[in-house]
Amino acid sequence: MQTTTDLFLGGQVKAIQPAKGYRAGIDAVLLAASVPATTGETVLELGCGVGIASLCLAARVTGVAVTGVELQADYAALAAQNGLDVVHADLRALPADLRNRQFTHVMMNPPYFDRAAGSAAPNMGRDIAMGGDTPLGDWIDVAAKRLAPKGYFTMILRIERLPEVLAALLGRLGSVVVRPIAAREGSAPHLFLLQARHSGRAPFRLMSPLIMHDGTMHDADRENYTPQVRQILRNGAGYALAD
Repeated sequence: MQTTTDLFLGGQVKAIQPAKGYRAGIDAVLLAASVPATTGETVLELGCGVGIASLCLAARVTGVAVTGVELQADYAALAAQNGLDVVHADLRALPADLRNRQFTHVMMNPPYFDRAAGSAAPNMGRDIAMGGDTPLGDWIDVAAKRLAPKGYFTMILRIERLPEVLAALLGRLGSVVVRPIAAREGSAPHLFLLQARHSGRAPFRLMSPLIMHDGTMHDADRENYTPQVRQILRNGAGYALAD
């Protein structure tokens, strides 16, 4: 497999990724920024890929213990090479030692597309990462089971799958907070960040969107992230989903 070495958080994180196939980017960084972990807590990332989100979280929070689970052997091997504690497994068949553990936080960036609703990608690694054959409800069920009491679940996904996620959360996790993500002011959200809590009882909250770019349209070939997003992407700033 041909690889590249890429920098994240302004160079705080250096990671090896496949040159072709699924390559993590901004979404993984936003996910990591939204996990409210503190020193000494434990984090499980389901479907960690090469570990970008986990590595970014570990760079922001000193002393956090992060474990990744990855189905694809090549990606799991790269995650280990990048320094992540990774388990190569199908999340529906986790090894016994992992099934017996609970974590303060579980995070995930699951496949964006419903495999049944579209055609497969030509690259197998990308196809599994972007579509896969594991139902979204299974992802959320596993996440809920691995959460410690009062633990936090955090995810990022395409906005059209929000109803499916909310339905899967019923009876599993509560205190749900949703933060849509829009490219610009006035544009429809294309992604969302969601956080829920084990045994949470707070009412559902839909927050104002996180705006990625300044202005109402792309007007030049230059970076134009909003100051808040620039702090997240370049300096590793955290991002609270609830105001």
